[in-house]
Amino acid sequence: MLLGFGHFFRLARAGYILAREGVFSGLDPAVLPPAGAFSVRIANLLARRDSGGAPDALVRAFSQIGPSYVKLGQFLATRPDVVGADIADALTALQDRMEPFARAQAVAIVEKAFGRKIEQIFVSFGEPVAAASVAQVHVAQAAYAKGERKVAVKVLRPGVERLFRRDLADMHIVARLAERFFAEGRRLRLVQVVDTLARTVKLEIDFRLEAAAASEFRDNVAHDRDIHAPRVDWDRTAREVLTLEWIDGAPLSDVARVVQEGHDLKDLARSVLQSFLRTAMRDGFFHADMHQGNLFVDKKGRLVAIDFGIMGRLGFKERRFLAEILFGFITRDYKRVAEVHFEAGYVPPIHSVEEFSQALRAIGEPLHTLNVQDISMARLLALLFEVTALFDMRTRTELVLLQKTMVVAEGVARTLDPGLDIWKTSDPVVRGWIEDNLSAKAKLEDAGRNALELAKLASHLPKVLAQAETAIAYLADAASKGVSLSPETLETQARLRRRSDRFLLIGFALVMLVAIWLMRR
Repeated sequence: MLLGFGHFFRLARAGYILAREGVFSGLDPAVLPPAGAFSVRIANLLARRDSGGAPDALVRAFSQIGPSYVKLGQFLATRPDVVGADIADALTALQDRMEPFARAQAVAIVEKAFGRKIEQIFVSFGEPVAAASVAQVHVAQAAYAKGERKVAVKVLRPGVERLFRRDLADMHIVARLAERFFAEGRRLRLVQVVDTLARTVKLEIDFRLEAAAASEFRDNVAHDRDIHAPRVDWDRTAREVLTLEWIDGAPLSDVARVVQEGHDLKDLARSVLQSFLRTAMRDGFFHADMHQGNLFVDKKGRLVAIDFGIMGRLGFKERRFLAEILFGFITRDYKRVAEVHFEAGYVPPIHSVEEFSQALRAIGEPLHTLNVQDISMARLLALLFEVTALFDMRTRTELVLLQKTMVVAEGVARTLDPGLDIWKTSDPVVRGWIEDNLSAKAKLEDAGRNALELAKLASHLPKVLAQAETAIAYLADAASKGVSLSPETLETQARLRRRSDRFLLIGFALVMLVAIWLMRR
């Protein structure tokens, strides 16, 4: 892996800021390999004396390094399985705010995206009203058959793709180094984490995909009385531009204004939690960034969600898993909760259902002795994942994102109503989904669907068997003759491996030298 000087200087700067803010101060060099111990000792020499705890230090450091690292922090906030619950909770405080770029630049981007002058697209196009690392939002007026309407126009920040591509390349280098030289890096699968972040960013900077998510979410909640989503203007949406219906309402971040406009905070708290559970369980498609800044309340008293860049999906198996777990804890049926884990294949059959049920009881029973305001469903899922790890349950990324979103949704609901009864509020949604999907009638309908799927599979069976026969014959032939590599091929592979290792070691040393040079400046 060839490393350029640009990578070195950017990584050295990032490492220096992380060290100065005290991110590594909590690490004990004695438990690290020699190279890691040396690096941590150097880092601790750079740390400010008032740097504080590592979680808060990480938030400060990511904010200083740049927008790509802010995105990394926001992504890691959804992955407590990677960074731990404390750090994940701290990273939720990262604010993705930047100085706006000039209106003239935004106009140029819009005109290039549609190949027309701005006056031919919008009746008026105002100054930016909000700016983040990926894009900024302008208020505009658009002409429609029934007259002019106010719209929100999201415009991609100039050069943002190049910036993210460059910084993600840097992160890939660090992840590969960590996986090659540290067992903990391999355990956390850091390269896979960066790959997932790269895919997330790629989706987030194509506004056609966000428009599709907004449209799907709007269709899903079209008949819900307590939540609404803005309409997408597809004629004024492109890869770099997203145009949505303008939302006139009070943001939930401004509780005083919400009260002033006459809305009932307890009703809103109930709506936040129930609408999240309903979209997750009924639709299998939920808003995964439900903080106060992305939720408004309109004149009709409905919640209105905005910013559909981060969404979560659950398959039917995961939805059934979630519903039966929550219902089992509500009704104190811990054996059923244990059976669901085994039926889903999440816990290996080498373990005992009874022993697992006993472990779940240790989580559930204390919840029924707490005051209603102290019960947390998000905390329940966090404890559940902690216990299931003892029974060899592998991390399910989609369930981790669900749990993290539940933390945020619960926090918003409790801000509006500190005494909210989580069990009582959740029960009708969970119970209703179970009745609709797991009752005797629902199971008969499910059996009918399965029979149709089996019939389709049977029609393809001759072709599948023929392909399997060909594959078995090929493997048998390879097994009898063996697979050999020429001496030239083996020598080439060894030479490439030696060269790769030299580049990695030289790169690691240069990063440390640049960090020391920065310290002495």
